[in-house]
Formats: sequence, C-alpha cells, structure tokens
Amino acid sequence: MKQTFSMELAGRTLSVDIGRVAAQANGAALMHYGDTTVLSTATASDKPREGIDFFPLSVEFEEKMYSVGKIPGGFNKREGKASENAVLTARVIDRPMRPLFPKDYRNDVTLNNLVLSVDPENRPELVAMLGSAIATSISDIPFSGPCATTQIGMENGEFIVNPCQKSWDEGDLQLTVASTSEKVIMIEAGANEIKEDKMIEAIYMAHEINQTIIAFINEIVAAVGKEKHTYTSCAITEEMFEAIRKIVPPERMEEAVFTDEKQKREENIRQITEECEEAFADREEWLEVLGEAIYQYQKKTVRKMILQDHKRPDGRAINQIRPLAAEVDLIPRVHGSAMFTRGQTQICTITTLAPLSDMQRVDGLDENIVNKRYMHHYNFPSYSVGETKPSRGPGRREIGHGALAEKALVPVLPSEEEFPYAIRTVSETFESNGSTSQASICASSMSLMAAGVPIKKPVAGISCGLVTGETDEDYIVLTDIQGLEDFFGDMDFKVAGTRDGITAIQMDIKIHGLTRPIVEEAIARTREARLYILDEVMAKAIEAPRPEVGKYAPKIISMQIDPQKIGDVVGQRGKTINAIIEETGVRIDITDDGTVSICGTDAEMMEKARKYVEIIVTDFEAGQIFTGKVVSIKEFGAFIEFAPGKEGMVHISKIAKERIKRVEDVLTLGDMVTVVCLGKDKMGRISFSMKDVKDKK
Repeated sequence: MKQTFSMELAGRTLSVDIGRVAAQANGAALMHYGDTTVLSTATASDKPREGIDFFPLSVEFEEKMYSVGKIPGGFNKREGKASENAVLTARVIDRPMRPLFPKDYRNDVTLNNLVLSVDPENRPELVAMLGSAIATSISDIPFSGPCATTQIGMENGEFIVNPCQKSWDEGDLQLTVASTSEKVIMIEAGANEIKEDKMIEAIYMAHEINQTIIAFINEIVAAVGKEKHTYTSCAITEEMFEAIRKIVPPERMEEAVFTDEKQKREENIRQITEECEEAFADREEWLEVLGEAIYQYQKKTVRKMILQDHKRPDGRAINQIRPLAAEVDLIPRVHGSAMFTRGQTQICTITTLAPLSDMQRVDGLDENIVNKRYMHHYNFPSYSVGETKPSRGPGRREIGHGALAEKALVPVLPSEEEFPYAIRTVSETFESNGSTSQASICASSMSLMAAGVPIKKPVAGISCGLVTGETDEDYIVLTDIQGLEDFFGDMDFKVAGTRDGITAIQMDIKIHGLTRPIVEEAIARTREARLYILDEVMAKAIEAPRPEVGKYAPKIISMQIDPQKIGDVVGQRGKTINAIIEETGVRIDITDDGTVSICGTDAEMMEKARKYVEIIVTDFEAGQIFTGKVVSIKEFGAFIEFAPGKEGMVHISKIAKERIKRVEDVLTLGDMVTVVCLGKDKMGRISFSMKDVKDKK
C-alpha cells in the first residue's frame, strides 16, 4: 500500500513515497526534492557471510544520464563504471551509517541509490543521503538510526541551507554534516579559508536542521517501519577471551603493542597469535575467529592505556606530533617534487604542468561538461605497509583521499589568467602508518611551490583521534594519530588549511556521534598542529613559490586575437596552424573567445610562433615590413611565404632597383628575403616590394 510523507526543508518540499516501488527490497523510499527524484533501497542477506571479520556493507550511488536528458558518450552508449563523484557520494553515505549497524553483524547489506531525475536546484547527492537513511530505518535490518544529513553553503558571508548546484560549486563553503538525534556523526567540508569559529557555527546549524529531519523520519518509521530481524551474532565469547588472557596476560599484551616501530609490534602480535593457535588446536570454532579476538584484545589494551594512563603506543604526549621532515626537488626532470615525512608515514608528491587544453573533461549530472583544471591523484601501493599484492588501480579509498587533498588545495591556486596551466599532482605513498591523506596535502603544497605554481598560501593537514569511555565527559583527544590509534580509536578527524583558515575537513567515527566539546577541541588541536607544521617544517624546506616554472616544465605565452581571425590562424583544414606547429615544435591552443596559448620549452621557437600568429591576424597595410621565404617563382614574379600558409607576391619589376630579365637571376627557391607591403592588388593578393624596403624603413 502506497503512503506518501512530506516536510518542508530549506524552503522546498521533501516528499517520500513508501510502498510504491521496489517492494522486494528490505526497505525502499522513492525520494522527491523539487524535481530531483532518487530511489533509495536497503537490502540484506538472510545469513552472515562466512569467514569474515568485518561488516560487509556496500553503498552505491548510480548516476543515470537520462536523469539530465543526456545519452552517455563513448562507443557503447551506456553508463560504465562509477564516476569519481559517485564514488565520493557513496563514501559520504557509508561513513555516518556504518557505525549505526551492530558491530557483530556479518550479513551483507547493500544501500543502492538510483538517480532518476535531477533538478539543478536540488542536488541528488543530498537526496540519496536522506533516502538511504530512510530506507534502512523502515527496513527490518538492524540499525541504530535514524540519522540525517544537511549541506551548508556560503555566499557573501551568509550560510545557505541545502544550496543549489551553482551555489554549491561557486560558494565559499561546501559542508556536509550527518547527525543522530543527539550527536554529530560525520563531517565533510571544503572551504575557502573559513575561520574555525565560523566552521563550528555552520556545523551546528546543520546539526539543528538534522533534528527536524530525524523527527520526520521517526514519523515514517512509526507508520510503516518493519520489526528488526534477529541475526546470528559473531561476537567473541567471554570464555574465549578468558582463555586468551591466560596465555597472554594483560601486561604482556601491553608490552607487545606499546612500541613506536610498526614492524616490531606486528612481529609481537604474530608470535602471540601462533601461541594461541597451538593452544586452541582442538577448538576449531575458536581458530576461525582467533584473528578477530586478538584484534579486540589489542584494542581493549590500547584504549585502556590511553584513556586511563594517558599513555600512547609510541610514548608520545597526547598533543605531540611525530618526528617531521620535509624536502623538495628530490626527483630530477619532473616539473616539481616534494616529500613529507611524519613518523612512519611518508608521501612524495610530483607536480606536472600542461596547457589548459589538458584539463580533465567531466561529463556528469550537470547541465554542462565541467573542465577540471587541477587534478590531485593519490596512490597507496602495498609495499607502503609491507604487504604484497598486485596493483589493480585506485580503489574507493584512494579516490577519496585524492579528492580530499584536491579540495584542500583548490582555494589557494592561482586563477587561469594568473597562471594559464592545467595542473596535476600525484601523491605516491612510500610508507604508511596513519594519516597519509594529510601528509599528501603537505607534500603537494610544497611540490606546487617547487614547480613555480604561485599558490596564494601554503596548506598543511593533520589528523586528530579519540578514545572514549563510559560517559560523554570521559574522553581523550589525540593529536596526529598513527595507524594503531586509528584502528583502535573512535575517530579520525582530518583538518587541512592555511595559517588563516580551514580549506578541508573529513571526519570519520566508529561510535554513535561526537559531542560539541569534542568537535571544538579537535578543531582547536588541528589548528595548533597545522601552524607548527607550516612554520617549523614546511617553511624551512621551501618558504614561497618559485618565481618561474622549472627548466623542464612547459612555458606558455598567452595572447588575445580577434575571434573572427581564428579561422585565419587555423587555416583550411588546419593547414596554417599545423605548419606553425611543425616548424616551431610548439603546441598552440585557441579558445572560442580568441585566447591563444603557445606552449613549449624553447623560448626562441615560442616567440617565433607568437610572431607568426601576430602577423596572420594583423590587417595588412602598405608600409609593413616582413621577412619571408621564396616558395614559388613565376615569369612575372615570386611568391613569398611570410608566415605559415600566408603568401604575397613580388612582381618582377619590384625585385631590384635595376631592370632584370628573369626572376631566377636574383632569386632562388628557399631564399629568405625582406619585403615591404604595398597593399593588395586587383585580385586581392598581398603585393610586396623588395627594392623599396630601404626607403620604407
């Protein structure tokens, strides 16, 4: 039976159809926000997946081109793999919802969001976030929700709730906040150097709006919600924990995990695991979950020592950053390079510059194709954590980390007019022990400066962690978490920015939300650490952008021509422009507004190409002096090519001051000569004189 529920949200109507479609899913909600329509479904398997020690949740955001009236490009004319935007949207849905499922739940769960139509005033990403929460809440899948999500933009210093796509893209803030009925559970932000207090204000503005949405979801659940199904718990029994503690007393586990060397700690745990395997040889059911049991034992040990004794695994103080190092120019011949090291986390970023024509074209659920001028890519090879596996290209995590760094750096990039280059930075993870995404921001900022990109200010990033106790007041915030503290802690709160404000935030947690004091303390801690990294580490490696791009980077000359002259420069079937390119070895790009970009590494050849273009677009007038090559000789005169594809004729009578019988007596094919323009003859051809050059100089 179909039921429709609606509420007013940010001045627009959000409506939800339940029971209208997808009845075989555990939960389904047909979402409408303006004309944006998304079908959100939640489904779960009947039984737990065997042999796993994690909750198998998958989230999909399916962008269908019919939703914006387009046919997909490419040969097959159908949607292919998920776009970067779809991957990032799925991650933002996953992060707040995952902690709300039972920790011992091992049934496969899929949250699918099918975008059916898009109204530019109402972003489908937000609708999918709300739809997933509603579909899961009304389903029979165990879930400690509901949760809700609100997006905040900012224009002219004023906040905008759930902004349209244009305001979202062009504003100074892109903030997404998810909440439960009590606490903030997820934060994702890109910002144009927003002050910390302003960011906190925006976060809690979104949190308050989320409470009205949660009340709306609760009404839907009360009306159509299903009873939650029972499931097979995969929790480790207390009997097994007791048996492990007899083999490995708590003090031995503390000694095993509390070391600043990741490899030593892993060796300690390996030995402990082998001892337990021998002891439990006749308990097959325990052997199947031994890895998870040892993991939880480590987790309890680390959390106890941090929370009660304020002791971290590597001996650092609660607010202490690991040893830092930074250097630039370690890779020869590339356009820019820098390496940033924090403890056992090491990132090398390489910058590449190219003409604007190399910008990435992104065809998504927008009205127009978007050109991305700046691209940041992040790679995480298995050797960085001492493992071995084949490289299969970037996964969702790598795409997410790359997008976070890109978001952090975009606000400080120069405009196209200031710096007419497409820019790509690639962060290679050489070693990883926590917070590689923030190290990549630091390395990328330095790499850009080393490449001569005139960024407005350097950007640094740092991450804070959290360990909580039994009450909201019982917690410890940790500055610069390493891998162990991330795995066993409750939070990974990443903040990047300049000395003057925040440019990006990404907060992931494993508990049911954060109180406001925790959020405020984490943001304050990251600011303190960020300023230290900028001033005491990065500035000592490279203080400011270099005044020019490097020796091996392409140089670009930009010039403006009359758009009506573009055809003259290009020539018939590209003959003229290709001739210039072939002769000079440069690359030439022309935009519809008449902007000409000449790109190359040889300054002399670039200038030659510029002069050619200038000659071609200049209206020919009597008295202009040109130098050209004799390309054709006739009885009546010679044709002179003074620019690729541009010729004029010197009549035999204008070749020399004295009378000559044959053109060949003075000129040979290939001769370079200087001529003066006499205007155009009756046939519209450019007429030159050689003998009058001196008189016209």
